Amino acid sequence: MSDQWLEEVKWTTDGLAPAIAQDAASGRVLMFAWMNREALQKTRETGEAYYWSRSRNKLWHKGEESGHVQKVCSIRIDCDADVILLAIEQAGGIACHTGRESCFYRELVGGVWVAKDAVLKDPREIYS
Repeated sequence: MSDQWLEEVKWTTDGLAPAIAQDAASGRVLMFAWMNREALQKTRETGEAYYWSRSRNKLWHKGEESGHVQKVCSIRIDCDADVILLAIEQAGGIACHTGRESCFYRELVGGVWVAKDAVLKDPREIYS
């Protein structure tokens, strides 16, 4: 099978592309991360989301520690082929390391960032 589809992604000079994980049912944006070619290829092959961790400088299988894996329903790229969009089913309903459904839980209200989403599970119970 040809890897031409990987060549069509416009990778940054660091070999990365921004990736958005969106709940397949609700459409809510759950998280943002980076993918390299290996992450995107493994995501396609396994049906579960893989990302590139810039802070740890390594491939990262989402949920490898927390158990909150992301089952991938579809993979899309935008019109410029430089952003990846994953429609996913989030195991456990928690995508954020803070124990919330989404990493985008803070809203700007009157010049202050306000947490709008509840913690569903204490991160100390998720990560040991």
